[in-house]
Amino acid sequence: MSSVFGGGAPDVIVIGAGIHGCSTALHCAKRGLKVVVIEKDHAGRHSSGVNAGGVRQLARHVAEIPLSAYSMELWHRIEDLVDDDCGFTSDGQVLVAEDEAEYDSFRARVAELNSLGFSHEELIDARELRRLVPAVAESCPGGIVSRRDGAALPFKTTQAFRRKAEILGVRFCEGVRVTGIQAEGSSWMVSTDAGAIRAANVVNAAGAWADRTAADLGEPVPLEVIAPMLMITARVEHFIKPVVILRSRKLSFKQFSNGTVLIGGGYLGRALRDQNITVLDWAKLAENAKTVWDLFPIMRGAAIVRAWAGIEGRMPDDLPVFGKSRIHKGIFHQFGFSAHGFQLGPGAGAVMAELIATGNTNTPINGLGIERFTA
Repeated sequence: MSSVFGGGAPDVIVIGAGIHGCSTALHCAKRGLKVVVIEKDHAGRHSSGVNAGGVRQLARHVAEIPLSAYSMELWHRIEDLVDDDCGFTSDGQVLVAEDEAEYDSFRARVAELNSLGFSHEELIDARELRRLVPAVAESCPGGIVSRRDGAALPFKTTQAFRRKAEILGVRFCEGVRVTGIQAEGSSWMVSTDAGAIRAANVVNAAGAWADRTAADLGEPVPLEVIAPMLMITARVEHFIKPVVILRSRKLSFKQFSNGTVLIGGGYLGRALRDQNITVLDWAKLAENAKTVWDLFPIMRGAAIVRAWAGIEGRMPDDLPVFGKSRIHKGIFHQFGFSAHGFQLGPGAGAVMAELIATGNTNTPINGLGIERFTA
């Protein structure tokens, strides 16, 4: 075993130090497990450190809602968990309907969720929409609000999870690339460019590179490598508290306390994962800005000062691969969060640690397993 992994054999090896890898490591350590995290770059280098920071239960697929609800409880006591507020604010998130037909579809969604026992999404009329978002275009007839939602600072959050995990004894090996995984008796040997290390449990939380690890294990998945783009403006007068999102047109929109406005929503640049770089698509960014121009006339004089993109993995159904391996004991998958995994990080780590430690979880994760692609 190489000296870079000194300190004794771990119970769990986590591949990837994004928000999910760091959270799983932290929660495993809280359960008394010895953990080593292997990261080819540094914690939060890719999507976990450069995303929009949305802490959103709103508009999630039903299969994700139990995990999202559990995670939201942890967000509301995040400082107790990681000794840092993570920049978390809870001013709600609002899904805006741009016309009556869309508003009718929102009404049907809320009714469906209520019938399934979920009450976090609330249909609001035009009057309540304008109370929450006074600057929205007059043509919008209403929307849906999730009042406990909010936003946080992604890189600050990922580093907070990493620091707390280290305090609890987790070892982070950054700048180390995994080159292979092989079964050795009842444990797994993880080979890297800095040596090899063995553990009974391995978590594949390698983000946009996780499909390669899954394929090495005989569980190939159709992961698409994407580069979600974001823009930020110069400071403008405060005019909005909740995060605003759209569905008919791509938009995620929020204002920080310093007056700058973050604009996203899922427009994609080009990801070159083997080079660790992204290339922006300026035409799509212009379309994103046009949506803001249409929806928020107050923003028409704002200057955009910077744009960027992270590297992320997306699954065909936009749901993460989360849970036990279909074929291997001691292998767990936690990737493919499809550009909406940041809010899930705290809860997903807790659920994964529970799964590793006990073999089961009290939080339903049906429909998220890798078997939906490899059966």
